[in-house]
Formats: sequence, C-alpha cells, structure tokens
Amino acid sequence: MVSAADPRAVAAGVEILKAGGSATDAAIATMLALGVVEPQSSGMGGGSFWVRHSAKGGLDTIDARETAPMAAGPRLFYTADGQPMDHRVAVPGGKSVGVPGALRGMALAYRSGGKLPWARLFAPAIRIARDGWQLTPRFVDGLARNGTHITPEMRAIFSPGGVALPAGATVRNPAQAALLERLASRGADSFYVGPDAQALVATVRNAAQNPSQMTTGDMASYAAKPRDPVCVPYRSYRICGMGPPSSGGLTVLMILKQLERFDMGALGKDSATAWHLFAESSRLAYADRNLYIGDPDFVRVPVAGLLDPAYLAGRSALIAPDRTMASVAAGTPPDAPPRVRAAPAEVPGTTSLSVADAQGNVVAVTTTVEGVFGSGLTVNGIVLNNQLTDFDTVPEKDGYLVANRVEGGKRPRSSMAPTIVYDAQGRVRLSIGAAGGPTIIAQIAKAIMGVIDFGLPAQDAIAMGLLYAPGMQAVAESGTERAGMVPALQALGERVAVGPLGLKANAVEWVGGRWVGAADPRSEGVAEDEAGTVTKIRRFGSDPSRPPE
Repeated sequence: MVSAADPRAVAAGVEILKAGGSATDAAIATMLALGVVEPQSSGMGGGSFWVRHSAKGGLDTIDARETAPMAAGPRLFYTADGQPMDHRVAVPGGKSVGVPGALRGMALAYRSGGKLPWARLFAPAIRIARDGWQLTPRFVDGLARNGTHITPEMRAIFSPGGVALPAGATVRNPAQAALLERLASRGADSFYVGPDAQALVATVRNAAQNPSQMTTGDMASYAAKPRDPVCVPYRSYRICGMGPPSSGGLTVLMILKQLERFDMGALGKDSATAWHLFAESSRLAYADRNLYIGDPDFVRVPVAGLLDPAYLAGRSALIAPDRTMASVAAGTPPDAPPRVRAAPAEVPGTTSLSVADAQGNVVAVTTTVEGVFGSGLTVNGIVLNNQLTDFDTVPEKDGYLVANRVEGGKRPRSSMAPTIVYDAQGRVRLSIGAAGGPTIIAQIAKAIMGVIDFGLPAQDAIAMGLLYAPGMQAVAESGTERAGMVPALQALGERVAVGPLGLKANAVEWVGGRWVGAADPRSEGVAEDEAGTVTKIRRFGSDPSRPPE
C-alpha cells in the first residue's frame, strides 16, 4: 500500500512494489515522483525525515534535514543597517537556502532497506518529467497565489510566453529529467560533488536577491544522520516518531500523554469538551516545543525530561474540562537548559507519504522545500528550499542565546512528524505523516486520537476538522464540523476564530488482516495497493458520492 499527496506519485511507488521492491524502494520512487508533480512542496532541492519499521524487528529514523552553510552566523537574516529581516523579505533568493538533504537521506535509507537496483527507483520520475504530466487545479491555484518569486526558467514550464497554463494542460521538465537520469546512473553523491553541486552553489551565491555564502565544501560535506526515535506508550499502544531537530515527534507525544488521563473515547468526536481538552494540551505542548527544541548537535534538548511521566502528569494537571487556562507558558522539565525563546512561523510547503510492503516493512516520510516553491530559486529543473528561515531570526532573548538560532552547519527546527503506531502485540497499527507547517503536529495528534480514542478508520480520522491551538488563540478549521462547535467552545472559555488551515495528511493502517490506505480529502492525494485498489477519499460526514473539496 502506498499513500501520498498525488496519484502520479502513488502510482510510481506501486510500480516499484509490483516490481519486487521494498517499502524503502517504493518510498524513494514516490518521493522522486512527488518532486516532479509537486515541485511547490518537495523535491531534491529540499530535505526529509524518515521513520521506518523493519519486518525483522526494530525501528529507525533518518534525519535528512538541510543544514546552514558553515559561513552562516547568528545574524544571517539581518539587514545592512542591523535590523532583523521580515520573513517575507528573507525567503526569496539564496540566503534562505539550506544544503539539501533529501538525496543523501534516500541513499542512507537505500543502503539498509533497498532491494531493487538504485537506477530502477528513478524510472517512474524520469518518465513523468520527460514525457509530461497534467497540471491539477490545486497546482494552478497555488502557482497563481504563491509562485510569483520563482525563477523565469521554472515559470516558463507552467506559463510559456507569460501565459499561465490551465488545469489539464500537459507540461514537461526536460532539465529535471536529465538530472534524474544522471543521478540514477551516477548515484546520489554526484548531486553533492561535481558539476551539479557547482551549479547549485553558483545559483545561490549569484542570486539577485539575498545571495548566499554556501560553498561546494558545504555540499560535499553534507551527511544524512541516523537518529534515535522518540516513543511513548499511549493507552494500549506505543507511538514512535522523529526526534530533534524535528519538534514534531516530541510535541505529538506530549499532546497525547497529557490527554491520557481523560476518557476521550467516552466524550467522543462530537464533544466540545473533548476538543477543548485537545486545545489545552496542544498549547501546553507547543509552549515547551517552542522553548526547548533545536538541533541536538548544537544545543542540549531535554528529550527525556519532556517525556518524563511525572513532568507530563504535572502539565496535564493544568488542564480542566470546564474552563480554559488564563495563560500558557513552558514548563521546567527535568534536565531543562536555560530558558530560550519561541520559534518563527513556518509555512506549508511540505508533503508526506506512507508505504507498507508485503513483507511487513513500513515507512513514513515527510519531505519539504519549506515554503510554497521554497526560495523561488531553481537549478536543473528543481526548486531550492528556503529552510533556513525556519531558524529564529533574532539570536538572543532576555540575555540568553536562542536554541534555534542560526549557526554554521546547524539544522533548523522542524514541525515534520512522520509517525508509526504499534498495537499491544507490537504490530504496526498505523503509519502517518502530514504537511502544513506547525499544523503538522496538531494534525498527527488529532488523527491518532481519532483512531485510538474515537475508534475511527484512519481515513475519517484524517478528514475530521481540526481545532488548532498553538497558543491561547485557537483556530477552528473552516468548512468542517469544528467550525460549528465554536459557540460551545467559547462557553468553555476558548478564544476561537474560524479560518482555513491548509491541511494535508496521508496514512496506511493495518485493519482486519490487511493494509488500508487513507488520503486527505483536502488534497489531491490517494492511496493505492498493488492490486490497483484506490482508496476513495471524502470529507468526514459528507456525501461520499460528491467529489472532494
């Protein structure tokens, strides 16, 4: 089973499974194809996090997050007159581009989980880029709203002669096809050393706006890293995710553990009290996330302290079913470092996928170029990320250095949260990931709550409306059942606005002795198995005969 945000990418992964490939093989093929048909969200110019379950037993995670050039300093995003840049000014151009990690992440995963020849995994993506694919309504809309900063070379693919192509038009990316062919034959290292690396570095250093200090040495020295997963028991299940420099795994686990003392199942999915509790737990977890989590190679992250049962029980005791906290602040977990400050805003230019093979190997990957179309820079037909704007712009606060400040070689904090859930017998129950900047954390926690506490299929748990509460102000997702819950939430003291959230999640789950896929009805994603069965997607509670929004 493969679930991802675009059917063409799903088909690429299924093709590899049918050819005898492993879940890792299929994940790589799916990622490569997503980079062709979803260049606004992911690709070889970005990075990723992997969470993998082996059928032989064991769980591993891979950090393929981008790094800052070694020449980057704490005031990377300051103007010539010594003022912090506005985020919108910092994003376009070369300075926001981190050394891409996606390909070396794929290569590291392949060494321990690959089965088919490396070049075979590139074949579907090469075919799509060379022969063409049809533009989707979602892509055309996103290009019009968020693609003003992309280079003329990339814009010409989708708007030849300056005229935007409509949905349904066929486009090709021959430069990307050629790059994929080179990487298929020469291996991932050829992206980091040699002409392709030199071209990427020249692009960011010579950018007309915000030129970078990246060097070919930064490219050559990049390494994807194995990391320790973070896991906690939740009711009769065990939930495992990505540790720092991603904040996603830890924050999801904190949200759920703080809810564990409440009978969420008895309250049910339609209970305003249940969603109030979810919001309160979210804001407590996000406060700790903002304060303590950064790149563990550069700062001390109190992972064990944040997941300490006694600490989480104390945090949970701050939550009451009948009222909302007057304010929220980070706690002091065991082994906490000196206080630091909150993170900058992230924007939703991300995608996720989950794969399970016939042998029982399961992979969850979240991959991104950060903002929509990243930095706007392109080289060899691929979009380059703007991940460095995930660092805190201001490097100190109240006399303390900020944990997520810019440093040479450092990886910016992320919200990505690929997650695997095990049942009481130690079998994989669910593999899930999401896109959407910091909403990723709430999306994953919400979906797991839906499956475990509310007894929903993963499809309906993903489709449920979200109440997003990273701070005291909550947002009820417009167009969903959560928006209709606002008066009841306000009666509990919640400050709630209704608005769009731009969510996108994908999952596979083990139900009734088989893999079942789930794909977010908010996206164009699908899930498909080797037999060609495609999961139908629908808004929770809607008429399944109607097309998704």
